[in-house]
Amino acid sequence: MSSYANPGVLVETDWLANHLADPGLCIVESNEDYLLYDTGHIPGAVKIDWFTTLQDPIRRDFISKSTFEQLCSRLGIENGTTVIFYGDRNNWFACYAFWLFQYYGHERLKILNGGRMKWLKENRPISMEFPSYPSTTYLARDPDLSIRAFRDQVLAHVQKGGPLVDVRSPGEFSGELLHMPNYPQEGAMRGGHIPGARNIPWSQAVNENDGTFKSAKELRQIYQITNGFKPQDELIAYCRIGERSSHTWFVLTYLLGFSNVRNYDGSWTEWGNLVGSPIEKS
Repeated sequence: MSSYANPGVLVETDWLANHLADPGLCIVESNEDYLLYDTGHIPGAVKIDWFTTLQDPIRRDFISKSTFEQLCSRLGIENGTTVIFYGDRNNWFACYAFWLFQYYGHERLKILNGGRMKWLKENRPISMEFPSYPSTTYLARDPDLSIRAFRDQVLAHVQKGGPLVDVRSPGEFSGELLHMPNYPQEGAMRGGHIPGARNIPWSQAVNENDGTFKSAKELRQIYQITNGFKPQDELIAYCRIGERSSHTWFVLTYLLGFSNVRNYDGSWTEWGNLVGSPIEKS
């Protein structure tokens, strides 16, 4: 991991197995499949459901600052707590939760390399207990807007020829699909991609056999050598609803050291429904 720009942001399974009871540590499982946690999880881990916990129940947005404070307080997280995220699907939604925690200013954040897949493949302990911890009084910071892109900013970015990375599947990028293969084709009125975007599916950043991140050399080959992105680029990542692109945001920002990457969490369900938004198909 030493060749990553910020190797300390990753935790390996063997380290975590020996530090499960460390004070000041909170392990958070966040999955696409919301039922998985109940079938067994890392001992001591709490659950954050990306849909019911992190999304506003009325408007299309994630939870407010005050609701985020209530969530952290309820889970026993303090401002100085080290939060380690992991989940299914190669840490897809774990990275989304990581991104949101950073958005509200939490500093001590890590990802379990390999996530749930690697932990289970190594036959490490799982628990059926649902832990609860003493509540805290958590105080979030104002949102860090430097890591989030809004639609008007994306449009201005497109108009000036700024780089974008579309991390969806090739079928979604081409406009053939509105969602990933084998998912309900819903969410947008139009298919295609934002003009000028390069298609680099988010899963290219991980090893299929255990869900760990590819080496820094391999990642540089994908993003910098093959696709021409530079660490100093003002880069916007997007997908369908902002969760897959948060994974790519994490890779570019923390593993490769890109300094100005924003996640467009409105993504294609917003862009593909906007009247008059520019769209390309290929």
